[in-house]
Amino acid sequence: MIRRVTRRQALQGAWAGALTLWASPRILKAQQGAGGVQRLTEKLAVVDGGGANVLAFSAADGLVLVDSGAPKSGERVMASLKGVASGAAVQTLFNTHYHLDQTGNNELFAAAGAKIIAHERTREWMSTDYWVPGEDRYEKARPKAARPTETFQTTGSLQAGTEQIDYGYLLLAHTSGDIYVYFKTSNVLAVGDVASPLRDPALDYFTGAWIGGRVDGMDLVLKVSNEQTRIVPAYGPVMTRAEFKAERDVMDEVRARLFKQVREGDGPKDMLEGGVLKGLARTWKDPYKFLYDACKGLWAHHDKMDRNVV
Repeated sequence: MIRRVTRRQALQGAWAGALTLWASPRILKAQQGAGGVQRLTEKLAVVDGGGANVLAFSAADGLVLVDSGAPKSGERVMASLKGVASGAAVQTLFNTHYHLDQTGNNELFAAAGAKIIAHERTREWMSTDYWVPGEDRYEKARPKAARPTETFQTTGSLQAGTEQIDYGYLLLAHTSGDIYVYFKTSNVLAVGDVASPLRDPALDYFTGAWIGGRVDGMDLVLKVSNEQTRIVPAYGPVMTRAEFKAERDVMDEVRARLFKQVREGDGPKDMLEGGVLKGLARTWKDPYKFLYDACKGLWAHHDKMDRNVV
């Protein structure tokens, strides 16, 4: 007897399996090696950056990092890097986006001579005061020493010893300046907060990010990667491509539901009370905030939804 499985059941099953793996404290503890270092290859490791992930690659002429960790975690990061390559200096630092918990130790590495690479939008947000709507406050511009020294618009690449490193723009997926960094030879892909296995997916709508951009960005990650690629998020355990795709499929389902409800004129409160996020294997710690930010982004991109919106 052949049992038919609906699309919703398939999504729920895939996401439930991934969520069980990601949420298991035993698995998370096992992934963290001695000194906060999780080895992925002989030359690549994830180190603890104050709760955030810092990806470190050891090349003959020094270290290449993806993100620098949260503020006040510099000593911890430096100590962990000694476990990756004792005595090696950081030559290149990528910032996946502008948020402080991914760029908190930029000054430390810049002072030691590191080049900081990021999208041009990331440099712009780090270089100016801006209003944070959700916290009702201004964020001051970062010191010049913390800002990227080299920026790009679409894609780029560099060679670090035998490692080919490709990087590219993930348009409006989490902020306006998200990037991926692909260690192609090792087949390890860092995507910052464009993957959220543990935390609520976040959309910086005031920079232009929106849920359609997030799904598009996740599709680009899938296009760049292959079945053996290991994907490193800003927070949480390293993901398989299948786990990442399960998250992408849930986000695409959410996008479709929100498109429909916005066309009906619903706001975030209406959506929450109407159960727009119910029936998914994933849950949100703060569903109203997610829906509020998502709705703001949807209205900013109303021309991409449907002609009957306006």
